[in-house]
Amino acid sequence: MKRPRLFRPGGWLIGVVGLAVLLGLIFFAWLTVIPDDLLAWTGEEEALPQAVALWNLAAGQLRAMPETRDDVPVAPAVQNPFGANTFMEQEVEPAKRERICQMLNEAGFGWIRQEFPWEDIEIHGKGDFEDRRHEPYRSAWDKYDNIVELANRYGLNVIARLSNPPAWSRAAGNEKGSLAPPDRFEDYGDFVYTFASRYKDRIDYYQIWNEPNIYPEWGEYPVDPERYTELLKVGHTRIKEADPGAFILCGSLAATIEMDGYPHGLNEFVFLQRMYDAGAGDYFDIMAVQGYGLWSGPTDRRMRPRVLNFSRPQYTRDIMVKNGDERKPIWMTEMNWNAIPADHPAYPMFGRVTLQQQAQYAVEAFRRARAEWPWMGVMNVWFFKRATDLEKDQPMYYFRMVEPDFTPMPLYDALKEEARSTPGRQR
Repeated sequence: MKRPRLFRPGGWLIGVVGLAVLLGLIFFAWLTVIPDDLLAWTGEEEALPQAVALWNLAAGQLRAMPETRDDVPVAPAVQNPFGANTFMEQEVEPAKRERICQMLNEAGFGWIRQEFPWEDIEIHGKGDFEDRRHEPYRSAWDKYDNIVELANRYGLNVIARLSNPPAWSRAAGNEKGSLAPPDRFEDYGDFVYTFASRYKDRIDYYQIWNEPNIYPEWGEYPVDPERYTELLKVGHTRIKEADPGAFILCGSLAATIEMDGYPHGLNEFVFLQRMYDAGAGDYFDIMAVQGYGLWSGPTDRRMRPRVLNFSRPQYTRDIMVKNGDERKPIWMTEMNWNAIPADHPAYPMFGRVTLQQQAQYAVEAFRRARAEWPWMGVMNVWFFKRATDLEKDQPMYYFRMVEPDFTPMPLYDALKEEARSTPGRQR
């Protein structure tokens, strides 16, 4: 019987030497780095998590680090990286939509990521853009024309997220989930062509879908990188037909270590490589990721594929480099920390920070990206506000920048100060 590797001649010695090296590196860190400054390396504020993080950092030195090619210029490049996710389609009063745009402009933001739900525009059937759900009937475009006009008026570039198919686009309706892809990708192509034709002089950035690598964003189906690539190709081709100068964002890939495809999701690195293998590199201009810090701060430098932290986009960049796509930027379409109260009964599924930490971490996230990741472009905070406070029982509610009544949170004030003081910030 073959002996376990640990007991082969010399195996134990290699293990002991490796352990000694790791312990030595950690001891060296404690001797040379002021404990208060360990936050800048670990993203942790307490002693025990800092010690664990140092161990992880030391162990990481024994592995190859991502190749990010920071020397390669990317395009499109942006001067103002400050963006926010908005839900203006949920605001009934046009005055509130205008107040959203006004406050973001006052805060020095240059971007909004706004969803334009297919199901809310081509509502009742193919080619039918009248809203007859309530009287009086009206054009389904009216609300969205107002959103785009307001964004343009207040100097906000729009990233139009095009997703959420209407029930009529699937023979089974919503039986397989309201977010499931349409039966015919050509129907989606016709919609995005019509959309881009209408807004080609007012919107330059379009995103094809959202988080196609996790449930339930692909409906009640296993996530499918190859099938998503087909959808991406259709969306890219039809938008470029309507507006050759448009920029296409890949659907944002959510950070996950899941590998089952359903009911949870598929690791974004595996998903992305399979996209490249299916030819996706020809059909997007900007890579999109989600940048949640979760349980540690933005300076957490641990690089482990099974650790979800703010450093994770470097692995995505590595995959892009290995596939010859290093001249494209990465944009964070969602980023933030969750300030759910400590006494909230819901499980803190996104991590938990104080309101002050949330504000501090978001500012440091922008600073780190600007200083260390020249390939990182727009970073959209999740999110500006919700229309009501009916979701206060859910952890998701506590990412907000302002309350539904427009009361600013510390996050808004901190980012306003940072954005307005950032050198060279332009629209």
